[in-house]
Amino acid sequence: MDPTKYPVLYVDDERDNLDVFRFNFKKSFKIFDAESGDEGLEILRREPIAVVISDQRMPKMTGLEFLEQALAIRPGLVSIILTAYRDTEVLIEAIRMGTVYRFITKPWNSEELRSAILQAIELFHLRQENERLSQRLREYAGYLDNQAHGAFDYGNIVGSSEAMKQVLQKIEKVAPTTSTVLVRGETGTGKELVAHAIHLNSPRSDGPFVRVNCAALSLGTLESELFGHEKGAFTGAVAKRLGRFELADGGTIFLDEIGDLPMEIQVKLLRILQEREFERVGGEETLTVNVRVISATHKDLESLVAEGRFRQDLYYRLNVFPITIPPLRERRSDVKQLIDHFIDRYAKITGKRVDQVESPFFKRLDTYSLPGNVRELENLVERAIILSSEGILKAADLEFFPSFAGETTPEPQIRFERGPVPGQSLNSHLQEEEKRQIIEAVETSGGNMAAAARTLGINRSTLYYRLRKYDLGHIIPGR
Repeated sequence: MDPTKYPVLYVDDERDNLDVFRFNFKKSFKIFDAESGDEGLEILRREPIAVVISDQRMPKMTGLEFLEQALAIRPGLVSIILTAYRDTEVLIEAIRMGTVYRFITKPWNSEELRSAILQAIELFHLRQENERLSQRLREYAGYLDNQAHGAFDYGNIVGSSEAMKQVLQKIEKVAPTTSTVLVRGETGTGKELVAHAIHLNSPRSDGPFVRVNCAALSLGTLESELFGHEKGAFTGAVAKRLGRFELADGGTIFLDEIGDLPMEIQVKLLRILQEREFERVGGEETLTVNVRVISATHKDLESLVAEGRFRQDLYYRLNVFPITIPPLRERRSDVKQLIDHFIDRYAKITGKRVDQVESPFFKRLDTYSLPGNVRELENLVERAIILSSEGILKAADLEFFPSFAGETTPEPQIRFERGPVPGQSLNSHLQEEEKRQIIEAVETSGGNMAAAARTLGINRSTLYYRLRKYDLGHIIPGR
C-alpha cells in the first residue's frame, strides 16, 4: 500500500499551523489544507480525500461540526481531531459514534501524528477493500438470484425458432458451470455470440473475455499471442509480453477457428486444459492460470482427427459440452426477426431514417439461400440501408449485391417419398422419414460421410448436425 496515493486534508484556522504541518509531512503524504471548515468542505467536494485532520476549536464551526458535514460528502473518509483543550468527553463520544477515528492533543508530536495518519490511511484502504469485496458478493448473489428466477442475458443473440430455442437452452445449462464448451456451426452463424453469452451468465462474468482467432495468425505469432514471450526470446522480442491466457486469468478465453490450430500448438493447449500450466516462449518459469476455455469451429473435427490433423485427446478435452448452431437456411423463421434487428441497429449507426420496409424487400431476402448465414444477412441489410432513400427500404436496394444475380440455388432438402401412417402427425412422419434416409445413406456409402452427404443432397456439416439432432452418432463407423 502506497500512502501517497491517499490524499490527506488538514483544516486549521491558523496559517502557521498549516505551514508547519506541510513542512513536516509534504514528502510523506499528498496534502491539501484549508483555513476554515467551509473551505475544507469545498476541497472535499472536488478531491478524493481519504483522511481529514481538523482542529477542534475554529470560528464559525467546530472540528466536530465540520466532520459531520465532511462525512455526509465522503462517508468513507477517516478523521482525526487535534485539540489543545480538554474536550475529552465530547471527543470520546464522537469516537464511540464513529464520527472521529482518534484525537491528538496539541501541540502534536510529529512522529505520533505520522503514525496516526498512517493507521488512518490503512483503515481507509481496508474499508475500500471491504466495500469492493462486498460489492462482488452482492453481484454474485444477484447472479445466483437471476439464475434461480430464470433471468438470462443472451447478448445480441436473436432468434425464436425451435432450433434456436434448443441452442439457448444449452447455453443456460452450461453457463453456470466451469465446463469447457465447443461451439460448432457454419461460418457466420454467430458462434462468438454464443461464447459471449455463456461468459456473461457465468460466475466469471466480472472477469475478462479474451478472443483469439486461431486461423488469422501464423505459427510463430500464434504461439506468442497465446502464451506470451520473454524479452529476447526471438528477433523483435524487445520486451516481455503477456499472452492471451494470462490476460484471461480469472475469466474466459474464446478460441475461434480451433480446427486451424497447428499441431505444435495443440500439444501446449492440451497441457493447459489438463494441468492449467504453461511457459512463455523463451521462458523457463512455469505459470498457472484459471481460465475457462470456449472454442469454436466450422470444420469437421472428426474428419480432421481421422486424417491425423487434429489430436484426438485434444478433441475430447474440447468437446466436453458441444453446442451446434444450425445454419440460417434451417431456421428460416428467424430471418424476419433478424432483419428487423439489423434495421434497428444500422439505422442508428448510419443515422438514416427507416420508416417503411416494402414486403418485396423481406420476400427477396427470405428466398435467398444466405450461404454466409447471419453475418451475410447483417451485411446485406446494412448496405441496403446505406443505399435507401426517403426512409423506405425497397427490394431495389438489394440490387447492389452481385450475389443476387440469377440467385436460384434451392435449399438442400432430403426427399420424402412415403406418406404418414394413420394417426401420425406430419411433423413426426417427416422426422422419421429423414432419419430413415440418413441411416440408409450412411450404410449404403459404407460409412463414407462425404458420399452419404452427396447422396442426400446436403453438405457434410449439415449431415453431422442432423446425426446429432436425431442421436444417430452410433451409426458413424468407429464410434
